Amino acid sequence: MSTNVKVIGIGDNGQGSLIPLYSKWINECDVLVGGERNLAFFPNFSGEKIVIKGSLPELIQKLQAEERSVVILASGDPLFYGIGGYVAKKLEGVQFYPAVSSIQLAFARMGESWHDAYITSVHGRSIKGLAQRIDGKDKIALLTDETNSPSAIASYLLSYGMTEYRAFVAENLEGDEERCGWYELEQLREASFSPLNVVILKRQSTGPVWPLGIEDDQFAQRKPDKGLITKKEIRVLSISQLGLRADSVVWDIGTCTGSVAIEAARIAREGAVFAIEKNEDDLRNCLENSAKFRVDLTAVHSRAPKGLEGFADPDAIFIGGSGGEMEELLAVCASRLKPNGRIVLNAATIETLYEADKTFAKVGFTTQISLVQVSRSKPILHMKRFDALNPIYIITAERKQADSEGESSDE
Repeated sequence: MSTNVKVIGIGDNGQGSLIPLYSKWINECDVLVGGERNLAFFPNFSGEKIVIKGSLPELIQKLQAEERSVVILASGDPLFYGIGGYVAKKLEGVQFYPAVSSIQLAFARMGESWHDAYITSVHGRSIKGLAQRIDGKDKIALLTDETNSPSAIASYLLSYGMTEYRAFVAENLEGDEERCGWYELEQLREASFSPLNVVILKRQSTGPVWPLGIEDDQFAQRKPDKGLITKKEIRVLSISQLGLRADSVVWDIGTCTGSVAIEAARIAREGAVFAIEKNEDDLRNCLENSAKFRVDLTAVHSRAPKGLEGFADPDAIFIGGSGGEMEELLAVCASRLKPNGRIVLNAATIETLYEADKTFAKVGFTTQISLVQVSRSKPILHMKRFDALNPIYIITAERKQADSEGESSDE
């Protein structure tokens, strides 16, 4: 296997972006690898050209057997959302020589620092979950593609009411057709752009802020049967038991208004949240609430455990309602839960508590149970009294761990 592989970054102005040493390495190598656009910058190259098209594993396999000198051309910085990270994992002895990244150039054209920007890519990736990832951030830089274009991004942001942002679009950076400019989101939605662009969002005003424990009356709920919601106090305690991280994958089963799913997504911003609801009217409320609170979750209309097969394996599962299929549901949840994950179930009756505790034991989980009784103050004339909410059992379940200490103590 050749260890003589160089990955060289190149700008949209082609050879004009290269220092003389990089040009020398490219002209003297035996094999030049790159996308069609980057290879076209070197029409007089005399060696073999390999176009990066289709299967990267197939390309890597070919390069692993290559004994000649190889240069791989990559746009901008190869190790910044580029091919470099993949190549580094698959080939030994690779050397990297980055050009200025498109993000750096875009901020330079904008005339602002970028060390404090949140940077992410929707190039070749789903835009799903972007709303909660960027909400509240002052500066966001987005690498785009033809599907997730500037106009598509504007439509997406407007659907979540994120009107406090203004966009700077930098097209064809350092190319002959370079164009940069500012746009309001409504303008951006109607405009057309070159496929080669970077979008920078800058917050112009303060947007809404929702701390953990959103008030119940802020959620759209089923009428006239208001109250089918995990109450704020129970919701906060239940979410704390889920043990969420920034990148957690969360299931909310029996989501109803989506209150738990929404608050979980605002914690697990880099993860993903999947919700399921059997009542169609409640599901509509969940989707309305998720748009209001800027949470882009996946919500399906089904009766669990049916419908769960399309969800990614979870780190945490919240069950607000089982619909009577407790044993089958918990068996599916237990089989799909990732190692060290948790299941949190709310029960309003001692019968549900008993069945859940028994079923968790059957599928190999231990439980810790809290009985939560909450009363809220209510004015009465010039005084206050307390109204009690329904008592709720919060059941937190974790997979049983092998008792290795007990085994070693017998020796």
